Amino acid sequence: MTGAIPGEQHPEQRPTGERMPRQRHEPAGPIALHVDDRSGSSVITARAVASFEPVGRSVATARSFVRDTLQGWGFADIVDDAVVLTSELVTNAVVHAGTEAEVLCLRTEPGVRIEVSDRYPEREVPLQNAHAVMGSPDREGGRGLQLCAALASRWGVEYTSTHKNVWFQLDLPERALGTRTAGPALPTDLLPTADGRVRVAVLQIDRKGSVSAWNEDAEELFGYAADEVVGKPLTDLAAWPHTPGTGTGIAEALQLSRWEGSYGVRRADGRVAPVYASHLRVRDTGGEPSTVCLLVRDHERAVLQTPSRVPAGDQGGAEGPSADPFEVFIGSPAPDDLDGLLQRTVERARDMLDGDSAFLLLATDDETELEVRASTGLPSARQRFARVPVEAGPGRYGSARMPAVHEDLTSVPGAVPLLTGTGMRSVVTVPLKVEGRLTGSLGVAAEGPGRYSNEEALRLQFAADRIALAVESARLGELERLRRGSLSFLVEASDLLAGTLDRDQTLALMAQMTVPTLATWCAVYTIADPASDPYLSYVLHEDEELIDGIKSLLSKIPPPEAVLTPGAQVWPLPGEVAHQAALRSSMRSLGLAGGPAQQVTAGIGPTLATASAVGGETVVLPLVARNRVIGMLILGKPTDEHFRQEILELAEDLSRRAALALDNARLYSERTAISQSLQRSLLPPGLPHIDGVEVDVIYRAAGEGNEVGGDFYDLFPIGDGAYGFAIGDVCGTGPNAAAVTGLARHALRLLAREGLSGPAVLERLNSAILDEGDRSRFLTLLYGELRPQPNGGAEMKMVCAGHPLPLRLRQDGTVETAAEPQPLLGVIEDLELYEETVTLDPGDVLLCVTDGVTERREGTRMLGDDGLADVLTTCTGLTAGAVAARILRAVERFASDAPSDDMAILAMRVPGLQQD
Repeated sequence: MTGAIPGEQHPEQRPTGERMPRQRHEPAGPIALHVDDRSGSSVITARAVASFEPVGRSVATARSFVRDTLQGWGFADIVDDAVVLTSELVTNAVVHAGTEAEVLCLRTEPGVRIEVSDRYPEREVPLQNAHAVMGSPDREGGRGLQLCAALASRWGVEYTSTHKNVWFQLDLPERALGTRTAGPALPTDLLPTADGRVRVAVLQIDRKGSVSAWNEDAEELFGYAADEVVGKPLTDLAAWPHTPGTGTGIAEALQLSRWEGSYGVRRADGRVAPVYASHLRVRDTGGEPSTVCLLVRDHERAVLQTPSRVPAGDQGGAEGPSADPFEVFIGSPAPDDLDGLLQRTVERARDMLDGDSAFLLLATDDETELEVRASTGLPSARQRFARVPVEAGPGRYGSARMPAVHEDLTSVPGAVPLLTGTGMRSVVTVPLKVEGRLTGSLGVAAEGPGRYSNEEALRLQFAADRIALAVESARLGELERLRRGSLSFLVEASDLLAGTLDRDQTLALMAQMTVPTLATWCAVYTIADPASDPYLSYVLHEDEELIDGIKSLLSKIPPPEAVLTPGAQVWPLPGEVAHQAALRSSMRSLGLAGGPAQQVTAGIGPTLATASAVGGETVVLPLVARNRVIGMLILGKPTDEHFRQEILELAEDLSRRAALALDNARLYSERTAISQSLQRSLLPPGLPHIDGVEVDVIYRAAGEGNEVGGDFYDLFPIGDGAYGFAIGDVCGTGPNAAAVTGLARHALRLLAREGLSGPAVLERLNSAILDEGDRSRFLTLLYGELRPQPNGGAEMKMVCAGHPLPLRLRQDGTVETAAEPQPLLGVIEDLELYEETVTLDPGDVLLCVTDGVTERREGTRMLGDDGLADVLTTCTGLTAGAVAARILRAVERFASDAPSDDMAILAMRVPGLQQD
């Protein structure tokens, strides 16, 4: 509750017994000079008081209360110091002591006195004797009294049985009579511009928010007569900006004791006129509140705008160092993104200490390194994600955990490695801490030596303390968004990598997922075996025109060392070599290499472009799978850019997944090659040429990647002009079926060449299959011996052991079976097989197929033996190759789905007499 109470009694003049006699604590040393009893002779002209609950948000509410109260009283010169002291004391009460806090503001003739009371009298301040020393500025608590000693004109502490009360007095600075602020004399051309007569619109808004007064300048500026707007809400006229990050609307602004800023007013012609306004909350003699609004054109804001407060360091007074709270230091509204907040922080820090440059670094999670996140006034090489160690030592950032001032960096080279080679001589750095944990470091530097002292360090530390929590909160929010994005990225990457077993495609996916999401360019080295050197397998850049240049560069330098150690390792060689090559090329083009001057050609372009492309940070990530380094993933940035730690961690996760996918692709390729080689060994090397007989074979193995299935065929010479032929089908699929296929084909050739008859050959093959034991498979087989006849025909002796019967196509188009069915092989030991003889006349065809042909299905329909015979009747007069092709085409067209079973088609034809 706020109100002016002229002539109100001083709190010390309250009735006896309302407060116990105060306990006065005299601090030791220089601090005692600032401690004084509150003078009872000061006349109190206004009083405001508010209570705050013991919750964290109360500190911000208390700051706003004090700021609004003092601005309403016209004490803008001391608002900042009062807000800082109130913030510290209320924090001690509601956060550290955990009690309700009461803030009392008293306006007096010399200035303002503020009291902060809490309900924890047992918790005394640490000033009990002359030897007591207040806590270090690096402690998270206990700074409130130090600030009182540094900023307040007078301060004190008192206790009652139920309360502890800390108070401080801030006196207004002495100014010339009648002068509140003043500026220097300026040349005419530097003065603000106004359009002719400056018109100041004066509006008065009642407690309901409606216009109650409207002057002539308002009529001229906005086009409304007074009777048109009086009684209407100001919200009908004002075009209030909705600024992200601030929740103050026009209704809230009208309730503040003082407000100043820009908005728009809708003119009578429908256009919006931008204005600059100053609002003052007043009350009439009857106690009725209203708000007086002064408005000018926005470009004439200098008429109303309050001059910025001169920094304390420039006032030359005895008030000591000044500290800016978060709202004043950062500005309002504060940026809602981390990068914007950090960049504004370094700019404000540089301006506050009148420096030439400023920088802000954020600590990694383990606090072992600091990462540059924002800078101003420094070369680009010092910007964005460069990292330095925290602990003391050569080349390390030894002043990260404590405030530090270096008057001349030339006397302590390497003390602040970030500034090496920048020309900065003096620097002040302070830590950013949250709950005692190092979260970052803020520094300001100047080109001249001796520019900063402990006073500037204290001011900068106060500013760092105000922003540390906001920065950490924004950093954690950004980190959470990065982690969510990283999880989504890794899930998608895992799906893509798991979707292929092709080595080249895996390499391409690795690179495409890396560029440009994680890096500007990348390269992949692969290692075939531990004894092999790394091989450059893939290069990708977001600009395709630069790929060849980078590939050429990497092929000319030694590859990075393959190490099993996880994590990213910096590899500076590409950047160094590219820089040297570009330098030599430039010198040659200018005739500086000892030879005649040469005209600059386009050939220099790729060299310079490559040097720029790989001139930033380059890191190596090992590709480790099954405890072996199988390659390396190289990530690179262009000139003067660095990787942020979160990106490197994400790249490390990706490299682990990519390494396993690449190794799986390698193993699959190797095993596929072995499988294909073994499968090809099961097929006949080729068909022999047989005089007087046309032979053609079509073979189709079902299943992806299969060259040989359970079906097989063979045609081979036996001797004395005879040839053996076979077509069979092993039960089942896979390696065991393929093993029986190989056994059958090789056994048939060996036994037939021993001069055994067809039945004897099959009986011995049957025994060999049964000897395989658990690996044995039953086998259907058509085996025969072909002997061309001098008269142009061909004699065939065949044994059909459980196989689809061969079909004979005569020259007149009739089709008949050419053998009788007999028992299949691999089931019983004692077989009694017999041989059948068939003579093919000129023009006849003998067709032998496996059951993949006859059992071709479409729903409930099956091609069958009859269907095959029907197709064969249409093949009269065709060659053996044409017959086989027509049978295959008929099988494929019989059903819409692709064949699901192996197929073998063997066609043998005796040419007709007319073709001889």
